[in-house]
Amino acid sequence: MLEVKELKVNYGGIEAVRGISFSIPEGKIVTLIGANGAGKSTTLRTISGLIRPISGSISFLGEDITEKGPADIVAKGITLVPEGRKIFPDLTVLENLKIGAYLRKDNPKEDLKWIFELFPHLKERTWQPGGTLSGGEQQMLAVARALMSRPRLIMMDEPSLGLAPIVVRDIFRILQEIHRQGVTILLIEQNANMALKAADIGYVMETGRITLGGSGAELLANEGVRKAYLGT
Repeated sequence: MLEVKELKVNYGGIEAVRGISFSIPEGKIVTLIGANGAGKSTTLRTISGLIRPISGSISFLGEDITEKGPADIVAKGITLVPEGRKIFPDLTVLENLKIGAYLRKDNPKEDLKWIFELFPHLKERTWQPGGTLSGGEQQMLAVARALMSRPRLIMMDEPSLGLAPIVVRDIFRILQEIHRQGVTILLIEQNANMALKAADIGYVMETGRITLGGSGAELLANEGVRKAYLGT
């Protein structure tokens, strides 16, 4: 579904991504794990069209999207749930969700129904300003907003960051449900243990390079990965 080849990206005057290549098969959950500053978020922002690469290519469903802007990327079926949620705090839950569907020409009524089935807490807070929600509810709103565009591929950047363990379990339960609905997922997650357990495929990023790849189970069993990222 997505193919990244020899991607190089500068961010803030630093070579943040150094010629990485990886692929995402349709219908899979793929995770990138690594320390802060490894280049994971920069990779997602580049795929989203928010950052232009120095070189390399990105293709989606066989089409080169390397030079496409964010609106074109969303229109083609890729959305990003950014680190820090980035909801609109002064807009209601419903208004935030409708913004997620801004490129659609049809009525998103059926999708709203599905979203409220996935996130019943959001249905209870339809008219509440996003900024008054709890951290977990804001994260759910950020995911729900991304789903409103009907993506083929959803990218999530640290969805569990700063959340209580019980909320993290809810987020991962919803992630699995989204996957069962046929959405392909690219996940960056600080909780490497949960990410690798959920993932079909995993890659390890270190200082802008991919140093290891394999199935989630293979990386969970890898001694180097366990010592570096799982604390065992």
